[in-house]
Amino acid sequence: MTIYHFVGIKGSGMSALAQVLHDMKFQVQGSDVEKRFFTQLALEKSGITILPFQKENIKPGMTIIAGNAFPDTHEEIQEAMRLGLPIIRYHRFLGDFMQNFTSIAITGAHGKTSTTGLLSHVIAGAKPTSFLIGDGTGKGQEGAEYFVFEACEYRRHFLSYFPDYAIMTNIDFDHPDYFANIDDVFSAFQEMAVQVKKGIFAFGDDEQLQKIQAKVPVLFYGFGEENDYQAKNIVKTTDGTSFDVFIRNTYYDNFSIPTFGDHSVLNALAVIGLCHYEEIDVQIVKERLQTFQGVKRRFSEKTVGTQILIDDYAHHPTEIRATIDAAMQKYPDREIVAVFQPHTFSRTQAFLEDFAESLRAADKTYLCEIFGSARENHGKLSIKDLQDKINGSEVLSEENTAVLNKHDHSVIIFMGAGDIQKFQESYEKQVTK
Repeated sequence: MTIYHFVGIKGSGMSALAQVLHDMKFQVQGSDVEKRFFTQLALEKSGITILPFQKENIKPGMTIIAGNAFPDTHEEIQEAMRLGLPIIRYHRFLGDFMQNFTSIAITGAHGKTSTTGLLSHVIAGAKPTSFLIGDGTGKGQEGAEYFVFEACEYRRHFLSYFPDYAIMTNIDFDHPDYFANIDDVFSAFQEMAVQVKKGIFAFGDDEQLQKIQAKVPVLFYGFGEENDYQAKNIVKTTDGTSFDVFIRNTYYDNFSIPTFGDHSVLNALAVIGLCHYEEIDVQIVKERLQTFQGVKRRFSEKTVGTQILIDDYAHHPTEIRATIDAAMQKYPDREIVAVFQPHTFSRTQAFLEDFAESLRAADKTYLCEIFGSARENHGKLSIKDLQDKINGSEVLSEENTAVLNKHDHSVIIFMGAGDIQKFQESYEKQVTK
């Protein structure tokens, strides 16, 4: 049996896929940089070998799965070429792998990870289900009938996939280092739509998604009357949210979720719609929705002293607003403090005014230096450009996080897609001294 060697195994999609194959009894190992990433804990728990990058890792008889971030000039890929080994890019491998199941792709500018996690949890209550989530979590179930996976639009990688179903949560302009504008983003989703084999569930209140054309039924979900699946009579409390679902204007059932914000209702509605279409027992759906524990780095809470600290991946203005709204619903009597680290210079430049507007919804904002990506690590603008647009905002360094201590009984949300966790860790160390 071949050994699957992952070049860049700590990447969120790569680590999840490695876990899926490991669970399915394949031999798996991988290599990466020495720096510790949040994804490697699950790999270590599974007993998957993680090696430092070096060409000596590559041996005859291996199959190489290469992360998208690593060029063909990488020493391990070069060695694999020299030995004539099969080298398959991550998204190509995934595209072939999913043909063994009823596959469901979750895609969209926002909400992919949470919706993938929720759908896989709900369906697993009814049928054996394997899944791959963008937070680095993956599970391979022997005898799985369904494969639920997160499909990213960046660099049109999702065009490697021909899934049975797709959930499209929204279309928004993001990744300005790759996409030219919103029309360019739409064209990628339109191409993806044509590749879906059974049906698409699209957020119908999104004006871009309303234009999607496909060879299969496109079913819309949302708050508006014209949707096939509509959420009405929404009741928001500090314990969660409940709502009625109407299917083509006919009452279907009432559902409760232990999560917050309109985006959580929409994620649940997409899941309810797909499960209804696949004739999964509604009682199972209702029960599983209530037991969902969430996914990594999405509104992950902990209590430290009198404060609630929340870690969240929000790195686009739409996501920041949704996260702050959710915190306000759950903690209406507390001060909401945002600690935000912009991710990439190109995104910060493209959305400077939008970032400022979304962060103004918090009672107080702290900003961390811009996190450059592997593709770009400097730019003309600085964090000061964003600070100037938010009254009363302050710049936070890893060394001076103690200033957050003055926000007694507050909710502090650490947001970003870079290494924002180090600011939270620094603060927790200060508090617990």
